[in-house]
Amino acid sequence: MEKVQALREFLATLDISFPKGGVLKPELFNRVLARVKGRDAEQLVNEVVLRTQAQAEYSAENYGHFGLNLRRYAHFTSPIRRYADLIVHRGLDSGVEARQRWPARRRLIRRRLAEISAQISATERRAMLAERETSRSPVAHFLADRVGANFEGRISGVTRAGLFVKLRDTGADGFVPARTIGDEYFRHDEKSHAMVGSRSGETYRLGDPVTVKLVEAAPVAGALRFEILSEGRRGRPAPRPQHEQRQHEYRARGRQRKRR
Repeated sequence: MEKVQALREFLATLDISFPKGGVLKPELFNRVLARVKGRDAEQLVNEVVLRTQAQAEYSAENYGHFGLNLRRYAHFTSPIRRYADLIVHRGLDSGVEARQRWPARRRLIRRRLAEISAQISATERRAMLAERETSRSPVAHFLADRVGANFEGRISGVTRAGLFVKLRDTGADGFVPARTIGDEYFRHDEKSHAMVGSRSGETYRLGDPVTVKLVEAAPVAGALRFEILSEGRRGRPAPRPQHEQRQHEYRARGRQRKRR
């Protein structure tokens, strides 16, 4: 629900309303996507809507499929691909010939199905993480001799520390530290998924196409560091956070007392 609230606040910055309360249904998200189709913000909204939804997981209970709007769902492919598929195969097989084949195995699976579901969900996430980690090092090694070259990419993540950029041609991910963006201080606007210049209002948002220069490649760590070359969108200066505003006012009062 925290993600849904964050989505609601983000959409409000684009003058798009998202209903509060009630049951979340796929058509609510589809309505938002249809409204931004063809607009400059289409890519951004698609990214944020996707990140709002929880990652799928295996379960002993059939909860259906939210995105497909199905009350009952089970994916079914070759059993050499996923252990979950093998479980589905066994379930169908035991249902067709319930008294003839694998009765002991069927009882074991029934008892352990919840445990198995949790295990394969966790294993899938570990496998995805391992795949990302192992692909970073070869890509960084491949790009190590191209330090100083320019690349086209897209902003794939925005944090307080800076911007993550995914390159268009290689799919490599790299980082742009906030301190290296422009010649002013950039603040992280969490609601709009953007970095905003405190003076000019120049804005870099999630999903924006950018041109970057490769500054550093570390093959062992699988890390890439970029410098952003593109100008950001025009926008309003970033509002000073409340705690920074209080510090600013405190310093201003201190300077006034010194003058007296």
